[in-house]
Amino acid sequence: SGQGDVSIACDTSNNKIVIAYTDVGNSSHGTAIVGTVSDTGISYGTAVVFNNQTTSYSSICFDSSNNKMVIAYRDGGASNHGKAIVGTVSGTSISFGTAVVFESASIGEVTAAYDTTNQRVVIVYKTSSIGKAIVGTVSGTSISFGSATTYQVASVGQNSSTYDSTNG
Repeated sequence: SGQGDVSIACDTSNNKIVIAYTDVGNSSHGTAIVGTVSDTGISYGTAVVFNNQTTSYSSICFDSSNNKMVIAYRDGGASNHGKAIVGTVSGTSISFGTAVVFESASIGEVTAAYDTTNQRVVIVYKTSSIGKAIVGTVSGTSISFGSATTYQVASVGQNSSTYDSTNG
């Protein structure tokens, strides 16, 4: 067993953490697990598969307006296309809606962040060496996307994203 591409987010409405990762011991499927933090450590619920294909570059963020988790990832079972899926935490478990394609080309590194001002998820990723960003809107257990915007036309290496609450 083993894990790869680990990403973590805090569900502030349920006081839980959720870890999204590639479960190397389970055919590299995309997996998530809910953790409960206490004074003595962290206890975990049962791991839940959100993508039963080879999954890489998983990145998770918490949508505080809808109390949902959003995981963006590269789906090796779908020609390495970029996908996102919405998760709902209940107790020590998480359930998922249906995955949605945000990029129908092979992608590289992907990160997700939540914009609390505009109440949107922003996914930053690369396809070939081109850096792109796309905005997602969560509704229920699904997510829809606008059009991707290119922020760098060549030579994008690893990327990362975060939300600047001071400047929105």
